[in-house]
Amino acid sequence: MAKIIRSQRASTSSVRSAPKKKAAKAATPQPKRAAKKVATKAAKKVVKPKPWTAEEVYEAFDRFRKANPEPKGELEHLNPYTLLVAVVLSAQATDAGVNKATRALFAIADTPEKMLELGEDKVRDYIKTIGLYRNKARNVIALSEKLIAEFGGEVPRTRAEIESLPGAGRKTANVVLNMAFGERTMAVDTHVFRVGNRTGLAPGKTPLEVELGLEKVIPTEFMLHAHHWLILHGRYTCLARGPRCDVCLINDLCRWPEKTV
Repeated sequence: MAKIIRSQRASTSSVRSAPKKKAAKAATPQPKRAAKKVATKAAKKVVKPKPWTAEEVYEAFDRFRKANPEPKGELEHLNPYTLLVAVVLSAQATDAGVNKATRALFAIADTPEKMLELGEDKVRDYIKTIGLYRNKARNVIALSEKLIAEFGGEVPRTRAEIESLPGAGRKTANVVLNMAFGERTMAVDTHVFRVGNRTGLAPGKTPLEVELGLEKVIPTEFMLHAHHWLILHGRYTCLARGPRCDVCLINDLCRWPEKTV
């Protein structure tokens, strides 16, 4: 009898387990091959804009030059030192806001020595309407100290040396080298970054990529004023929101798929 009972139990167990295996098999998720194929096809449909030709780039900057032969930066300054300070203060701030704060400051402190004599607390009072003014006042005093200690009170004329100053980065160095010393540099701010990417002139994921891309395609004869033309174009025409494509000087050359003309 014992043998018969075990046989029945084994038989019953095997019968009961069969549906479980079948159900488990049915519940096993299938590979999402179909979804992957759809995603692959969608990725293949993304078409990169056609790069600008050398003739088109020349035409664009020739138009900028004819419309504004001598573009000027909008940061007010008296000399290379005050330009350096103004650019450092302009980080995450508007040129108009910086100018409003620095007019009175530069009237009494237009050299590193005078700025140190004024002191950090008073510098802070002059620039308190500018964002991050506490940290910026600290940087202005620190860079003034370094200019006196290491550069004889003069603004250095190499990118590496300017970048070594507190509060100064690559963009600051490029602006100072261009505006104070006439170097053919490309300073990439938020406006230049947008124009370079939106138009397809020099697309890049970082400001440095856009900077190097622009330097590669822009003819040498335009480089002295190129960054001013692009900044002004981004500030007043190729706006972040609601770009004014109808009055854009280069709307026929622009590669932006959403342009309104």
